[in-house]
Amino acid sequence: MICPDIRSQRTAHDPEARLEEARGLALAIGLVVAESYTVPVRERRPGTLFGEGQVERIRTDCELHAADLVIVDGALSPIQQRNLEEKFKRKVIDRTGLILEIFGERAQTAEGRLQVELAHLDYQQSRLVRSWTHLERQRGGFGFLGGPGETQIEADRRLIRGRMAKLRRELEQVRKTRELHRKRRGRAPWPVIALVGYTNAGKSTLFNRITGAGVMAEDLLFATLDPTMRAISLPGVEKAILSDTVGFISDLPTQLVAAFRATLEEVTAADIILHIRDIANPDTTIQKAEVLSILGDLGVIPEKGGESTIPIIEVWNKWDLLDDERRAELRPLADADPDIVAISAVTGEGMAALFGRLGEMLTKGARLHSMDIPASDGARIAWLYAHGDIVEDRESGEGATGPMRHIAVRLSEKDFGRFAAMES
Repeated sequence: MICPDIRSQRTAHDPEARLEEARGLALAIGLVVAESYTVPVRERRPGTLFGEGQVERIRTDCELHAADLVIVDGALSPIQQRNLEEKFKRKVIDRTGLILEIFGERAQTAEGRLQVELAHLDYQQSRLVRSWTHLERQRGGFGFLGGPGETQIEADRRLIRGRMAKLRRELEQVRKTRELHRKRRGRAPWPVIALVGYTNAGKSTLFNRITGAGVMAEDLLFATLDPTMRAISLPGVEKAILSDTVGFISDLPTQLVAAFRATLEEVTAADIILHIRDIANPDTTIQKAEVLSILGDLGVIPEKGGESTIPIIEVWNKWDLLDDERRAELRPLADADPDIVAISAVTGEGMAALFGRLGEMLTKGARLHSMDIPASDGARIAWLYAHGDIVEDRESGEGATGPMRHIAVRLSEKDFGRFAAMES
């Protein structure tokens, strides 16, 4: 595994930390990493990315370790990928190809598989030339007037474009279906809480801790891919929907961002976002910036900064992995900010504080509303008892449909809107 440290493209990520993350990506699909190191690149070579001496060193290491695959933790052009394969006499994939392999293995639902296939075809269509030199042969045209025809590679690209168009139509239908589901949930009385965070921050472990669900949760990058939703109860809130989403990562391939937009749009419909951070990771600040960047792309955070359109609680997870000195350093920061909660999804430390904060946010801004409701309308009366703070409930004489009840109840603005929608 090679991590190119390109001088002109250096980011906040430390090269060694990037290399360790790349190793984690490889381990996530069961690859055995025989050797890994960073390679300084002063100037990108258009044909191979690396210099001749560096290419020879990598080739020698491949021979020494009998490696079958070379992973370059960066972006390779189709020409660079083909040339490196010819020099190494081995299969070469870049970071995008590796992440696509992981997503392809992790996708469980029909929607997830559609998204991965679309991203994979988008990635592959420019790389047909990579090892398919026989595709340059030309087919004959049709009928007597047929010209030289199209090359095999052009035919394959046409087929890929046709398949991609079909997948996009299917995903557009998925997007419309999700939108209908969101509207239905909007009319329903249940707020939605979305978990977001860098991959391996502990979202699925926290999801399991809160819901008791059996979502796959391992110390692997992208351990889960398909979104999962479960009903939970919170202080003052009888029922809420908790949604687990795909983990974010630096340099997430543009093909995947586009393909998974339908899934990520679930975040934009949430009432509260829980941003799960691996506070024990040395790169936690950089990872936070990556997550906020993607939330910005989704329109949750304004482009020019400012407050999020959806309330965000930072959940500092893996608190149990910190030593006493680091805890003492971070605890005052967490205590001083009401939108930060320190927890351990493994041990359960801090969970009561998280539940309390969520309940407080979902019920704040409640106002007193007085209304007369037919005594026979048990469904709406029960809804008010479940989602509001009943101050008064008494008989109020006869109405057009029979006995009436006068109810005074404190409801949040959103819950009052939901209750009003039940009438229409």
